[in-house]
Amino acid sequence: MSRTLFLDDTITRRLIVTVALAAGVTLLLIELFFLFGGRWTKPDIQETGLPAQVATVIRMTQAAPAASRQALTQAAATDQLRFGWYPSGSSIATALLHGQYRPAEIEQGWDFLKPYLAHRPERLAVFQEDNPVSQLPGMPYDRSVFHESYFAALQCDDGSWILCIALQRFWGLYAFERFCLEAVLLTLWIIAVSAIASRQLSRPIEHLAYGVRNLGAQPRLMPLSEEGPREIRLVVETINAMQAQIRKFVTDRTTMLAAISHDLRTPLTRIRLRGEFIDDTDQQKLLFRDVDEMQAMIDGALSFFRDDALREENTMFDLSNLLQTIAYDYTDQGHDVRFIGPDRTGYNGPPYALRRVFSNLVENAIKYATAPQIVLSPAPDGSATIIVRDNGPGLPEAALQTVFEPYFRLDKSRNRQTGGVGLGLTSARTIIRALGGDIAMTNREQGGLDVCVFLPGPR
Repeated sequence: MSRTLFLDDTITRRLIVTVALAAGVTLLLIELFFLFGGRWTKPDIQETGLPAQVATVIRMTQAAPAASRQALTQAAATDQLRFGWYPSGSSIATALLHGQYRPAEIEQGWDFLKPYLAHRPERLAVFQEDNPVSQLPGMPYDRSVFHESYFAALQCDDGSWILCIALQRFWGLYAFERFCLEAVLLTLWIIAVSAIASRQLSRPIEHLAYGVRNLGAQPRLMPLSEEGPREIRLVVETINAMQAQIRKFVTDRTTMLAAISHDLRTPLTRIRLRGEFIDDTDQQKLLFRDVDEMQAMIDGALSFFRDDALREENTMFDLSNLLQTIAYDYTDQGHDVRFIGPDRTGYNGPPYALRRVFSNLVENAIKYATAPQIVLSPAPDGSATIIVRDNGPGLPEAALQTVFEPYFRLDKSRNRQTGGVGLGLTSARTIIRALGGDIAMTNREQGGLDVCVFLPGPR
């Protein structure tokens, strides 16, 4: 079981590998973020213990006698912090008392110190090096070395001041900012990893759906490639087997119908020969007319079945030239058929089959409406749309789809003088759909009928 799970290409293995890679990539991104993130990745100021350490020095200094406070603050200095005590009336104490500070920074500084101090001091100053107070001589730090220091000072009950200097910022974003950053980064990573994982799992299914869709449009395509996870390969094998059975069924049916249509010619020939001995001329004409109609129906059926059984190979040809030739042929017969489109349009398809399709559409327009226009609109992706447009009465809405059904004719009398046997449009749609395209009819509001043929681009 384990060998099959990890050596064979299955959806389970892909899921395990994808999740493992996603977790590994996430951990790598986190490590890189903490390595190069700078202040963004440093702990919150409360996590560093800075407020508690500053509050402890403040409480000890306030509790000590005035004569010992200067020595006490000097002894509390570390590599990251400097402290100073300044009696009331000194230059630095006076500057701290009358300095200008941002209210937001003062409130934020008190929020950090509040858990560690019994009561709020009368005056609190929080500022950075951009404040003139930081530039006073006698400050307990080397300004030429530490360029980004942070200052916090509070006034004691006796009017003296205690000053704390963080020589450099060793804490990161504050709690709320850090939470927002983590939420944004986590969301981005989840989206990225989910997109990669879903893509790895969905790609084989997309390929299968694409292949089945093409198979539905062109049943004679080669069998689907048996690639991907084992579960997908099993589905492809089943579809290929079903395709082979359907293709065999269609081939057998087509061969049988073509054989029946061909065999009917012999008795029709005998009927015609025996009709020569009928003395009644009127009855003889009626019999020959029925024989001719049956012969035309058989010829149409044979032509339709041959088109279905024998496929023409695709080749590159000039679609514009083919449509222009059709227009010129009918113009020579006295019908004003016009072509509208580019002079050259390369297309890869069966030229003779497409010629039969468009000739049939033009002939129907001439027969039942007016000489049409042939409008060609190629697309950049290699596909093309051809509209055969006439100015006739159009068709009833209910007949726009049923006209493509075999042996359907608007003339219910099936008079041979008003049209064929009803297989022309059926054959045309079969050919177009076999190429992966489609054909549809629409009535125009200003009158007339548009027969729109869509030819797909290269696959």
